[in-house]
Amino acid sequence: MEIKYWNKELETAEREKIEAHQLSGLQHLLGKMLDSNAFYKKKLGEAGIKGASEIQKIEDIAHLPFTLKKELVADQAENPLFGTNLTYPLERYVKFHQTSGTTGRPYRCLDTEEDWQWWTRCWSYILTGVGVGPGDRLYFAFSFGPFVGFWGGFEGARAVGAMTIPGGGLGSIPRLQSLMDNEANTLVCTPSYALRLAEEAREAGIDVSKTSITRLVHAGEPGASIPATKKRIEDTWGAKCFDHHGMTEVGAMSFECVLQTGGIHLIEAEYVFEVLDPVTHKPADEGELVVTNLGRIGMPVIRYRTGDRVKLNRERCECGRTFARLQGGMMGRVDDMLIVRGINVFPTAIENIVREFSAVEEFSVEVYRKREMDEMEVKIEVVGAEPAAVASALASEMQKRLAFRPTVTVVPASTLPRFELKSKRFFDKRK
Repeated sequence: MEIKYWNKELETAEREKIEAHQLSGLQHLLGKMLDSNAFYKKKLGEAGIKGASEIQKIEDIAHLPFTLKKELVADQAENPLFGTNLTYPLERYVKFHQTSGTTGRPYRCLDTEEDWQWWTRCWSYILTGVGVGPGDRLYFAFSFGPFVGFWGGFEGARAVGAMTIPGGGLGSIPRLQSLMDNEANTLVCTPSYALRLAEEAREAGIDVSKTSITRLVHAGEPGASIPATKKRIEDTWGAKCFDHHGMTEVGAMSFECVLQTGGIHLIEAEYVFEVLDPVTHKPADEGELVVTNLGRIGMPVIRYRTGDRVKLNRERCECGRTFARLQGGMMGRVDDMLIVRGINVFPTAIENIVREFSAVEEFSVEVYRKREMDEMEVKIEVVGAEPAAVASALASEMQKRLAFRPTVTVVPASTLPRFELKSKRFFDKRK
């Protein structure tokens, strides 16, 4: 299998060279923004950081304060429209996006032309890493609204010489028809929407495994790193499923290489990554991912606490890359853990179990309190099997692997919500 690189020199460099590159990028970022970015001038000044020269080695990043999303959102609320995290005059900015708002008030993000070129460069690492290049045709099943989603991927495809086919403004069946008519070989969408497209195709008598799609590139939710979800997508489409992780306020920061060695590569050429214990804030092999982007100078984030729970792997990958990997991808959110009857349960663990049951088309989970006891109800849609038997088997499997037995309820087909962007299947009604 051919291994493609966007920047082989850095992607296969020894740790010392990568860290020297990161240090130079961090010093450049601080030098550019410290005088003119009011948000970070105040924040870093309060931490005693007056200039880039105070960062002499990459470990010195620990002297810089964390950035929280609620700080950025509050700053924009207090300083409308775009807050004070702006390094340049407003007329320098040419791109507007905002977060999806799934966890609260949307956060507006602006990019200069140089920053948008940086987004394109990050996506060039991602697409080259999964094997995309000249001759490939990428179908973007994405609405192209204000959520940054796959906008950067659209630009990155052009940069690596691939053809882009937009699917914005179309329903699922027209998208499938366009995908087939134009013989696209790569589908770019969320994991949930890949399964939704396959569901709609089946109802229309279309077998997606017979289309020209050979790979799917996913983001927006952790599904593509959940083994059972990944397997279902690959079995359904007859194609390889690749994970990617990014955030509107942070950028496109990781990719799964063609060898799919159990983790996603962090783009260490464009970021400084830390994995910290969420309580002690000390470096750890497993913990919260903290990110500093180096190329988005116009609206940067420094030591941004992503809330993503990850496990770090620094071993050289079989593909030759020395970029650190997140083993198993995004394992979930550090604040998404549910405690049910004293047992710690992560939504990704529940999804991994549910997706192993091929007859379950869609699902949702509710946790609530009844007579002072925690209860969990899993609602499922079932096709092609005896619903009661599937519900009973799923409840038993969850009891075996999670140490408690939830209520599993079968609901009529097509009654649970479907998602094009980020899915929301877990609801804690105790809050």
